[in-house]
Amino acid sequence: MSETLLQIENLRAGYGEAVVLDGVSFALAEGRTLALLGRNGTGKTTLINTLAGVTRQHGGRIALAGTVLDRLAPHRRAAAGIGWVPQERNIFKSLTVHENLTSVQRPGKWTPEGVYAMFPRLAERKMNLGTQLSGGEQQMLAVGRALVLNPRLLLLDEPLEGLAPIIVEELLRAIRRITQAEGLAAIIVEQHPQAVLAISDEAVVLDHGRVVHASSAPALRAQPELLDRLLGVAR
Repeated sequence: MSETLLQIENLRAGYGEAVVLDGVSFALAEGRTLALLGRNGTGKTTLINTLAGVTRQHGGRIALAGTVLDRLAPHRRAAAGIGWVPQERNIFKSLTVHENLTSVQRPGKWTPEGVYAMFPRLAERKMNLGTQLSGGEQQMLAVGRALVLNPRLLLLDEPLEGLAPIIVEELLRAIRRITQAEGLAAIIVEQHPQAVLAISDEAVVLDHGRVVHASSAPALRAQPELLDRLLGVAR
């Protein structure tokens, strides 16, 4: 049985004095993928941002491989093993694709060459500036930049948002390879629940900043009526 990688206990967090997450607890084992679901405004992005260290933690505990993250700055969390792909992507638009990757690279199995092998589009555009990339290419670069940090846990916040279907399929294949074939643990926030459940091991649903459902991803995917009810979707 895999060892626990991420442990979240009674987490309370938000922005300033506003508490968005109130008593969130769950664990994720090494090499497992978790689909983080919920309606808009339920705290999914806040949870991802809290793990990355860019919100205010009011209480509770976050531990990654035994290292308590509660008071660590974002760059210290990256060094501890957090790889973050935010909604905004946050690539360095004034740098080339290659410079984006090499400027943050840390020792490990993932290298710029490995990213180019997974995303040939980036290899073709390695000398292009970030401003010269399409939305899909920017998302690929954001994922690649997180990978060359050689993290233990990859955080993906709506990686498929606003992308053309062909790019969505390409990214889903890449995420499946990263998590299933390469064994990197991940938490994925996504508005396409069936798509993310299909490539995940576990599922957690948030509502009003609390965990209202936790199960295996296949079990939740096999219950579309329950999924719709949890996400407030009317059939």
